[in-house]
Amino acid sequence: MNTKKHKVLLVEDDVNFGSVLKDYLQMNGYIVDLAPNGNLGWNRFNNDVYDLAVLDVMMPEKDGFSLADDIRRSGSEIPIVFLTARTLKEDIIKGFKLGADDYIIKPFDTEVLLFKLKAMLNRSSNDVSTGEGVDEYTIGKYTFKYSSRELIAGAESKRLSPKEADLLKLLVNHIDKVLPREKALLKLWGNSNYFNARSMDVFVTRLRKHLQDEPTVEIVNIHGKGYRFTIS
Repeated sequence: MNTKKHKVLLVEDDVNFGSVLKDYLQMNGYIVDLAPNGNLGWNRFNNDVYDLAVLDVMMPEKDGFSLADDIRRSGSEIPIVFLTARTLKEDIIKGFKLGADDYIIKPFDTEVLLFKLKAMLNRSSNDVSTGEGVDEYTIGKYTFKYSSRELIAGAESKRLSPKEADLLKLLVNHIDKVLPREKALLKLWGNSNYFNARSMDVFVTRLRKHLQDEPTVEIVNIHGKGYRFTIS
């Protein structure tokens, strides 16, 4: 049971399934707004404040992928979970590239879903302790300020997402050492399953793009082990 009443945006076009899931989440301490299609979900999102979004993928008017893209383009970093019967690897990867925190395939165990939502909300509301008391780092020409999630070079500043900032801090605190994939997945995602591993790969790619203008910085894949962050 949640000690805080988190508010969930549930967007699901199957009326019966949506109602059952809404009731189940409300029984477990959540406040739930249910929208039957992507357009109404987008309207709800723009007119209220939510802690988490649970989106079906295949919906009329606006599908879940498009809705998630709109949410991320708005600047929101709320956790997004896809619920779908689509099992193609390409769909799963697309979901994570759009910024999803999880991709759950129907049918699923509602109790497992509940624990997943709780873990995501805990991660989004608490800073990840990856370096004791350290908030500012020098990365080549960049200054990385963890608390504000800024990557600064001269007069230019990039704002990282919470997950990007957490992962970069973890990498920097393992500089010139191998950061095991399992360790990073458990610390930042809470689970080392295939889908979270794919999600982490996407975030590593994003960090490489953020740092690509600094040739001394490299994030190296160590096959079968993890990543090594180096500054030459």
